[in-house]
Amino acid sequence: MTERPDDLPGEMAADATVLPEDPALAAAVLEIEAHVAQDGWDQPARLYALVDTASLVAQEPALAAAMSIDGPGDDGSFTSIEQEGLPPGQALEEALHTIAWPDSVSGCAAVIERLVLPPDVDDDIPDDPKAAELFAREHPDRQEVRMVAGVTRAGASYCALRLRAHDDEQSVVNGTELVPGLLELLHATLHDTPPNSQNHDDTPPDTPEQGQA
Repeated sequence: MTERPDDLPGEMAADATVLPEDPALAAAVLEIEAHVAQDGWDQPARLYALVDTASLVAQEPALAAAMSIDGPGDDGSFTSIEQEGLPPGQALEEALHTIAWPDSVSGCAAVIERLVLPPDVDDDIPDDPKAAELFAREHPDRQEVRMVAGVTRAGASYCALRLRAHDDEQSVVNGTELVPGLLELLHATLHDTPPNSQNHDDTPPDTPEQGQA
């Protein structure tokens, strides 16, 4: 899927200088980004629940042990738990409209890969989604980007972006509001109760692949 330029701010470098509202969230997002990067590119979207580490150890000791967490960690730190069962073939942005989290989840994070085009071609992008994707894939100035966005119930947000053309940790751009559209959708899953929503129980969802953040 292609991203229109207003979905990915052009002032990324400037935003990257903004200090995180929640350092624990920033640490979780950056750890997820590094973890996902180990598997290379062309990956499906991923969704994570962010759970307070101390609460997880106290309430779910067996799960914490399975994740090799033997203590509460730093005060306020998050443990990220990858979710399974996302609808195949459905864009993550669409799936988020049907997701609500139990109270035990303090935040959430999403990972998506997208094609991004320069702002000066915005008027040339076809309205039809399939035609727009073909246009983006064939455009010589396209950029492939992996976006990791995370939010908390308290309203904090943090993002990390990696370009395929600059695939190294030193080139990862991070900041608080780099992908506003995706952040808004993630915030809604924590505060809205959509019809046919998933994950209504109060147990930590799914078995994690990600460790302590």
